[in-house]
Amino acid sequence: MDRWTEAKVDETPFGLPYWVHTVVVPLFIMTTTFFLAPTMWIICHHFGGDVTQFLAQIYNLPLLWPSPTFAAAKIIGWFAVLNVTLLLVIPSKRLLGPVTPEGNQPEYRLNGVSSFILNHIILYIGGAVFKLYNLGIAYDHLGSILVTLSYCALIGCFIFYLKGIYLPTNKDASITGNRIMDYYWGVELHPAVFGISLKQIFNCRLGMMSWSILLFSYLFKQQELYGSVSNSMLLSVVLQAVYNLKFFHWEGGYFHTLDIMHDRFGYYIFWGVSVWIPSVYTLTGMWLVKHPIELSNVHFYSILIFGLTAIYINYEADAQRTLCRATNGKCKIWGKEPQTILATYYTAEGTPRQNLLLVSGWWAVSRHFHYVPELLLSLAWSLPAQNGGIIPYFYLTFLTILLVHRSGRDELRCSDKYGKDWEKYRARVPYRMIPFVY
Repeated sequence: MDRWTEAKVDETPFGLPYWVHTVVVPLFIMTTTFFLAPTMWIICHHFGGDVTQFLAQIYNLPLLWPSPTFAAAKIIGWFAVLNVTLLLVIPSKRLLGPVTPEGNQPEYRLNGVSSFILNHIILYIGGAVFKLYNLGIAYDHLGSILVTLSYCALIGCFIFYLKGIYLPTNKDASITGNRIMDYYWGVELHPAVFGISLKQIFNCRLGMMSWSILLFSYLFKQQELYGSVSNSMLLSVVLQAVYNLKFFHWEGGYFHTLDIMHDRFGYYIFWGVSVWIPSVYTLTGMWLVKHPIELSNVHFYSILIFGLTAIYINYEADAQRTLCRATNGKCKIWGKEPQTILATYYTAEGTPRQNLLLVSGWWAVSRHFHYVPELLLSLAWSLPAQNGGIIPYFYLTFLTILLVHRSGRDELRCSDKYGKDWEKYRARVPYRMIPFVY
């Protein structure tokens, strides 16, 4: 069990009391997010993204609430089948993930870039060439898709909760005895079926892949409605598509992040990747469908360069750390030998292991610097909405809260894991995210 689930009073992130952290917070998050995701669609679809109008008629919310439909279930089902098939049949490299506290090493298939490209080609050909559906079909059924996904995710969380208790994949599964926390946080760390990682399927091939696919559906829907695609929609979609392509190019690195190494497969992760990503991460594009804003060339290219620069910095920061550890520090960072701290940690059995903490390049700027360009990038793909109100900037707000909270969790884990070596790193790199600010 990790520190976050076993922490007591004043040891949880931001000093929350244990009972608040393990009961009140999970119940609040599960309740609000379940209703918030479809509500975002209602505000965009029925009120043009105007939150003020929505609040003035909030009493109509039950009448506007979308229902699960067979059409939505078919869209979800075919998308899932396509992506699981591509994961299994496309030639791939085999990657063994980090060793878990119980000594297990999950296995992944690396064919994300090919899968990303084929997804878009296959779905485009199916709609544009064979006319099996119109290319804006996901937008047309979006409300029903989100509600259907929400119910499926609730049931799926319960199934994985029971699987973790009675049919765990390995010894990394554990329960706290708090059923609310176990359902919310999850029981299994690396659940697998027939040797296939469920985290890779749901986090990467369904959650992250749906992000880009939905955006292109929104783009084609705007084309259908207005006869052309606005440059604001094109700019926002291109920046997010490039970011997603970067993600799949770097997919192997993702398996070394907090989501995979430490977060268990419960509501927090499973519902998040199944529902929160398609509903909230795509909000700017969803809003832009019915707001075909034309940007000046200066604004268009300024935002494009700003966004692409943020993507590059985000990628380079992750690449620097990966290269340093892969070469045991025998590499060049910004043309110089990297400065590192050799940090020792111990497995659950007490076996000592070591990691290099990089103190050069972007990692000399702040301890969690890679979060900064992610925030700047989310700002970049939101800016095409100009003064569009809360909705197109909601993801940026959410991401800021998420990453600040996550940086606190990172600090707790690293302090526990590396002890005095982490204190040495903190002394060398005093800022958590933003130099001179935080």
